[in-house]
Amino acid sequence: MAEVRVIGLDIAKSVFQLHGVDAAGATVLKKQLKRSRLLPFFEKLPPCLVGIEACATSHFWARELTKRGHEVKLMPAQYVKPYVKRQKNDMADAEAIAEAVTRPSMRFVGPKSAEQQSTMMLHKVRLMLNRQLTMLTNAIRAHMAEFGIVAAVGRGGADQLIAIIDDEADARIPTEARQCLLMLVAQLRIVKVQILENDRRVMALARATELGRRLMEVPGVGPLVASALVACVPDPAIFRCGRNMAAWLGLVPRQNSSGGKERLGSITKAGNRYLRQMLFVGAMAVIRRAMQGTRRTWLSRLLERRAPKVAAAALANKTARTVWAMMMSGERYREPMAIAA
Repeated sequence: MAEVRVIGLDIAKSVFQLHGVDAAGATVLKKQLKRSRLLPFFEKLPPCLVGIEACATSHFWARELTKRGHEVKLMPAQYVKPYVKRQKNDMADAEAIAEAVTRPSMRFVGPKSAEQQSTMMLHKVRLMLNRQLTMLTNAIRAHMAEFGIVAAVGRGGADQLIAIIDDEADARIPTEARQCLLMLVAQLRIVKVQILENDRRVMALARATELGRRLMEVPGVGPLVASALVACVPDPAIFRCGRNMAAWLGLVPRQNSSGGKERLGSITKAGNRYLRQMLFVGAMAVIRRAMQGTRRTWLSRLLERRAPKVAAAALANKTARTVWAMMMSGERYREPMAIAA
């Protein structure tokens, strides 16, 4: 068999499909392996380029294959899709991956370390806990409303309902209903404690790295955004410029241009949804402060022409570019007015 130079690896839970080509691009390997046989196979294989779609477990396999001397490149699945010929199956997917990874214009995803994945797990668990908190609060409100007991919107109103549930002398709630509501309240209190503990860990991680401390100096970037940026962007050099990073976050206008005429729409909302949401929330906080101030800045002039949420999208785009520049240069954040002076 000719020497394998490039392998397209289609990963799954238990069955993995390989498609290998030589230096001339000819197919020299088509193989299906079980999970237990995958790493032993690559240990015997001479170092080569391995392409994998950036999906579930891809970062784990990238780290393991890199340890065994192979060069691993991860690609977004939507960029591999155009290379699939006709029917979709594991063999066609592996062949498409092998073709896509050799394209000079292909865009790649930086493999994450185990520590970076652990940080993002904190953020994902935090999102899940907040959804559970909302779900439990809404359930308590709905069940209490069935007995004619309602409270104001917000945390204070929910606390009033919980106080009524805890008060066994209140005869408005039947005994059986109270027992069920007490179960929901117990879960709600556990979730609140877990959210607080999660926030403490995120804060500690953001302050633990020099990059995280520098990023928190940017207006609109707090501990949540800083730690997520450090974890999600292991190598900022994969982006040629700050605009590419903003495009990866889905913060650039959608284009429908033709014939030399530019048509720009709303933002694409592509890429990393969590980071985009966090940057947008941070931008809204900066905008609320800017609307209360009197300084004439780029943001205040933009707010005179555009709606606050449109300005927030523009500010989130600018923040993403600023963050990329700080990551690449290693410099600290400088206020725009100081730079102009």
